[in-house]
Amino acid sequence: MVKSRESKYLDYILVAICLGVIVVCILPMINLLARSLSSAEYLIRNEVTLWPKGFNIEAYKLVLGDSKYTWAMVWTAIITVAGTFLSLFMTTICAYPLTYDKLKGRKFFSTYILFTMYFSAGTIPMYLLLKDLRLLNHPLVLIVPYCLSVFNMILMRNYLYTIPDSLRESAEIDGASPTKILTSVYLPLSTPVIATLALFYAVGRWNGFSDALMFMNKREYWPIQLLLYNLINAVSSIETYSQEGFTQPGLSETLKAAAIMIATIPILLVYPWLQRYFIQGVTLGAIKE
Repeated sequence: MVKSRESKYLDYILVAICLGVIVVCILPMINLLARSLSSAEYLIRNEVTLWPKGFNIEAYKLVLGDSKYTWAMVWTAIITVAGTFLSLFMTTICAYPLTYDKLKGRKFFSTYILFTMYFSAGTIPMYLLLKDLRLLNHPLVLIVPYCLSVFNMILMRNYLYTIPDSLRESAEIDGASPTKILTSVYLPLSTPVIATLALFYAVGRWNGFSDALMFMNKREYWPIQLLLYNLINAVSSIETYSQEGFTQPGLSETLKAAAIMIATIPILLVYPWLQRYFIQGVTLGAIKE
């Protein structure tokens, strides 16, 4: 098919807009990487933009040599993996029954679940509930709460709707139970949406720190983002020490940049592995025939 001149111009405009968005997203990361690899004196003079000056990796050695920081990375990885698997399990077992038209109370359950997406009790009732369940300051408080996203459940349910009913009916004729149909028919055909939701949940778990800030007082169970949050807040104190000559001026900025890069790179590495499923999973989940 030959495109018209107007269509080509529109394509060029869209490509230019996409390139602009990509540049806007990438430039801060490049600047942060350059700052983390630059020496302190260049940072003080604000001479670092997109390329490191006075190349050194001392900040990375200091951050990775801190056992508190490395343990926070390991603990956050554990939270991310466990939380993602639990969330996918909860999402699947919640969405799958709602695909059965003959399920009694299906509309009621759908409305009830949807209601929680628009209205929540708030932080204080959540805190009191976790306190009654003895989950405060317990490692599970960073995994079990918020393990189900209603929005993601709707994506999963809509995707399951796109699988032909004839496959399920054939399995039922062969005597398969609903659980067998789920594990043998639906899940193998749902790889795109599972990969997409896994990415959603993993990014949310990796970047989450507000739940640890409110519900976890034990420092050994702080995730990396909360540790980073406290590190950034402590920069002003370090700057004060620098001004008084206790530490090297500009070192705090290098440490902060290195810590942010180390905390960001692991989750960025997940995207290329799931990219081919990402668009397909979201768009197919949004279509209801």
